[in-house]
Amino acid sequence: MSTFTKKRLFIGCLLCVLVGYVAYLEVQHLHSEVTLRADATHASVPDVAVTQPKPAPPTLSMTLPGNINAWYEAPIYAQVSGYVKMWYKDYGAPVKKGDVLAEVNAPGLDAQYAQAKADLQVAQAKYGLATVTANRWRSMGKSQAVSGQSVSVQNANEQSARAALEAAQHNVDHYDALEQFKTIVAPFDGVVTARNISVGDYVGAGSGNMNANGTASELFTVADTHEMRLFVSVPEVLSYVLKPGLKARVTVPQYPNEVFTANFLTIAKGYDPNTRTAVTEFTIDNTDQKLWPGTFASVALSAPAEGGIYTIPTGALVFQEKGMQVVTVDTQNKAHYKNITVGRMSDAYTEVDAGLNPTDHIINNPPSDLLEGQTVHLSVPEKGYLIAASSNDGEEDDE
Repeated sequence: MSTFTKKRLFIGCLLCVLVGYVAYLEVQHLHSEVTLRADATHASVPDVAVTQPKPAPPTLSMTLPGNINAWYEAPIYAQVSGYVKMWYKDYGAPVKKGDVLAEVNAPGLDAQYAQAKADLQVAQAKYGLATVTANRWRSMGKSQAVSGQSVSVQNANEQSARAALEAAQHNVDHYDALEQFKTIVAPFDGVVTARNISVGDYVGAGSGNMNANGTASELFTVADTHEMRLFVSVPEVLSYVLKPGLKARVTVPQYPNEVFTANFLTIAKGYDPNTRTAVTEFTIDNTDQKLWPGTFASVALSAPAEGGIYTIPTGALVFQEKGMQVVTVDTQNKAHYKNITVGRMSDAYTEVDAGLNPTDHIINNPPSDLLEGQTVHLSVPEKGYLIAASSNDGEEDDE
């Protein structure tokens, strides 16, 4: 084979390789374009995961904090000023109504009482003299020995003396009542939960003993603990369960393994505008005196739930200016926004009071740019995701 023939053959082979390579590049370009168009078309249809509303549990349960107070609790203040002579009941002492708690020395009051009794004696003497004088003038008036005007003056003097006597008697009664307050007594059967005085303390009328900072406190606090009052602030969305016959399960820190039963008593028919809660009162029998005033309580309430309520994942909610909404998917895989009315909300699940049907397919975590009527692609969660979701459902049910 000649050299010229070899060159032609080499050039032909080279041209064939070039043509093949160009053809390969063109095929690759066309394939990439088709793939890109397919990816763009697929990307224009968002993948979404859907869920269906679940009926709310038939029983509504909630646990709220509460405060336990005595059935009656009275802070006792002094009604006379003086110095504590002696106290007789200490912290925790059981008392009966009328038992002496303490005595107060009030020398100033004693002096005023003595003065009032002396004034009463003066008034009695003046009244006696005015009565005798008036009787004489009335006798002389009958014989026309004195003028009628003079008799009237003496009658008026007698009435004035009688009024002064009555005023003096009332003043003595006033101080006599104050003298009784020198003895501090229990207002009802109960237990002493506070004693804020010691022998020699100065106490002021209408207030307790004066502390070093100039403030006053009660002398004693007496509590009737045969039955306790439990106060709970209940959110307004749950207040419909509060009605006569409702019972609550109560636990306290000092008895973690014991459950107390509280009976519904009354509810404040008004909500606190700051917390949107209503104060609710329960009663707890305390015959064994286990519960003390001021105890923190954990209160578990259970009641039949209202029908027609469904639960959905909180992530399915859409917050818009039109109100609370969810996005549903129809049989043609078209997205539609739907207005709903929500009830209780938690991190994982939300109760829907109105606006949903049990057959609705709701998009969980809908894209923020999803439009009304837009086509979506339903994706199936991975198995591991489903297991995790089921575990979360179980945790929510336990709560």
